[in-house]
Amino acid sequence: MKTALVTGASRGIGRAIALRLAADGMRVVVHYARDADAAAAVVEEAGRGSFAVRASLPSELDALVAALPPLDVLVNNAAIGLPAPIEDVTPEAFDEVFAVNVRAPFFLVQRALPVLKDGGRIVNISSGATRIAMPVGIAYSMTKGALDTFTRTLALHLGARGITVNTVAPGVVDTDANASWLRGNAEAEAAMAARSALGRIGYAGDIADVVSFVASERARWVTGAWIDATGGAHL
Repeated sequence: MKTALVTGASRGIGRAIALRLAADGMRVVVHYARDADAAAAVVEEAGRGSFAVRASLPSELDALVAALPPLDVLVNNAAIGLPAPIEDVTPEAFDEVFAVNVRAPFFLVQRALPVLKDGGRIVNISSGATRIAMPVGIAYSMTKGALDTFTRTLALHLGARGITVNTVAPGVVDTDANASWLRGNAEAEAAMAARSALGRIGYAGDIADVVSFVASERARWVTGAWIDATGGAHL
């Protein structure tokens, strides 16, 4: 049985990814930072010997790494947003978003490489905001741009081990993180849907299915790719 680590897996896109990989027959290490009950619910639903690990990233990276078994798949999903234009971004907020969104996945991969099996998969969850200019999220977009570069460079570096590294980039997705302005707001949902070539907003399962593909043997010849999972937003 293969084992996958999904960071930020207690809710939203991370939860959907964890459950999709479990449905693919994998044991999942469900990483979370705060909500133990939500993480436990994911573990229960995932089954297959899945288990949860609590760690704030990047400050408690040691606790996460120490709990890792040999891995076949590593999904860097945990992230925070920063919805502010450049005029309103403080140095403290800038440092925090880069710490969580860039520093944490960088050093998690570094520390996990000894337990990541040859022929394994690394999947980084980025954002359509690296393709679509979004001034209100400039610092957040910059962190995801760094993650995109990480993917491409790491793919070349790890290719000799048969490890593929790919980016999946969602657009607007109906998750708890967006619930305050999107869920139940027909006007906002219609506006976001109008940006998509497919005429709707995204759902966590849409992203999880793409991750399932790149984490599988079917994607063995795909590496260093930036996969647009925005539903064709702003084409």
